Amino acid sequence: MSALKIAHTNFTVFDLQKSLAFYIEILGFQEMRRHEAPDGSYILVYLGDGTGGHQLELTWLKERKDPYQLGDNEIHFALTTNDYDAVHAHHKALGLTLWENEAMGIYFVADPDGYWIEIVPEGRLS
Repeated sequence: MSALKIAHTNFTVFDLQKSLAFYIEILGFQEMRRHEAPDGSYILVYLGDGTGGHQLELTWLKERKDPYQLGDNEIHFALTTNDYDAVHAHHKALGLTLWENEAMGIYFVADPDGYWIEIVPEGRLS
């Protein structure tokens, strides 16, 4: 059997523009490609960190009228950084929703829909 590679993770979002602003302006992602349904019923936007490989797919559905209820929201993905203290201070200064685990030396930041993104110092748990 041939090896499988992770292609992307999907988050379905309520407000695409607000989500794009979060991922591009706050987390530094880049829009890699986009697909819009010919009938306008959905938009898929693929974001990456510029290094290739794994991407985040944001799905927006036109018929959605209410924000998503994520329940216990145990789903997340992790980002690493070589300047953890500066990134942490920046996110805190922006007033983002953070959940911190000081014992592990990591924290989580919530996106506009309430999905958690784990921030990890490079080389730790990555």
